[in-house]
Amino acid sequence: MTVHNPAYVPRIRGVVAGVVGLVLLVALWEGYKAIDGRVLGLQLPLKADDRAMPHVSTILERFGDPEGRGSDRTVGATVAASAWYTFQVALGGLAVGCLVGAGLAAVMQRFRVAERAVLPLVIMSQTVPIVAFAPLVSAWGGKLKLGSGEWQPWMSVATISAFLAFAPIAVGLLRGLQAAPPAAVELMRSLAAGSRATLWKLRLPAAVPFLIPALRLAAAGAVVGAIVAEISLGRSGGIGRLTFEYSRAATSDPAKVYVALIGAAVLGLAMALLVGIVDAVAGRGRQGAGA
Repeated sequence: MTVHNPAYVPRIRGVVAGVVGLVLLVALWEGYKAIDGRVLGLQLPLKADDRAMPHVSTILERFGDPEGRGSDRTVGATVAASAWYTFQVALGGLAVGCLVGAGLAAVMQRFRVAERAVLPLVIMSQTVPIVAFAPLVSAWGGKLKLGSGEWQPWMSVATISAFLAFAPIAVGLLRGLQAAPPAAVELMRSLAAGSRATLWKLRLPAAVPFLIPALRLAAAGAVVGAIVAEISLGRSGGIGRLTFEYSRAATSDPAKVYVALIGAAVLGLAMALLVGIVDAVAGRGRQGAGA
C-alpha cells in the first residue's frame, strides 16, 4: 500500500524543476556553441569558441585531470576541498550573523526608539562595498587580542560573511516579532506575562514564517561575503581565492575556471539545502504545536 504525503509534493516538484533547469541550461550552452554564436547571420556579443565557452564534456573531464604538473591531486578534489573550507567559514559567519541579527531584532522590538535609531543603520550597512571594507576588517582584527590567542586570517573572512548575514535576520525577525496577533499579546499581558515570556512563548513562534525567508537571504549573503572576502584579502584555501587563481590561467585552460565556478555554485546549493532542512524541521514543529 502506497502512502502519499502531500507535504513532500512541493519538494519533489522543486527537485524535478531543478534537474529540468540544469538539462535546459546544458542544452542552451551546447546549442549556442553549435550555431557558433550566430543568429540569422548576426554575430552575438558572447563568443562561442572553446576559450570562452568550452564544451560541457570538456569541463566535466577537467574534474579528473591533475591539478598541476606532477600533482597527484585532481582539479575536482582541489575544488571540493576549497569549497568545503569556504563552507565552514561561511557557516561560522552565518551563525554569528544570526546571533547579532536576532539580538538587534529583539532590542528593536522591545524599544521603539531603538528601532528608529538602529534599523536605518542596519539597512545602510548593506550598501558598504565589501571589496573596500574587507581590508579594514583584516587590519582592525590584526590589532585585537583574544585572550591568549591571536586573530586568525579566516576570522576576517568570517566577519565579512557575518556582516552580510546579520541584516536580513535583523529585518526579517523584527517583522516577525511584530506580527504576533494583538489579541494574543493582550492575553499574555492580562495573564501578567513578562516581556521575556511573551517573546519566547508568543512572538518567536509567530516569527518563524518570517525568519525562514530571512535565513535564506542571510545564507546567500554569508556565502557571497566569504567568497568576496577571500578574493579581496588574498586568503588562500577557499573557493574564492581558487577561482581567482584559476581565472588568471583562463586563456590557456578555460575549463578549469568553470570547474571552480561549479564548486562555488555547489557551495551555495549546500547552504540552501541546510536552510531547507531548518525549514523542514521548523515546519514539523509548527505542525506538532498545531496538533
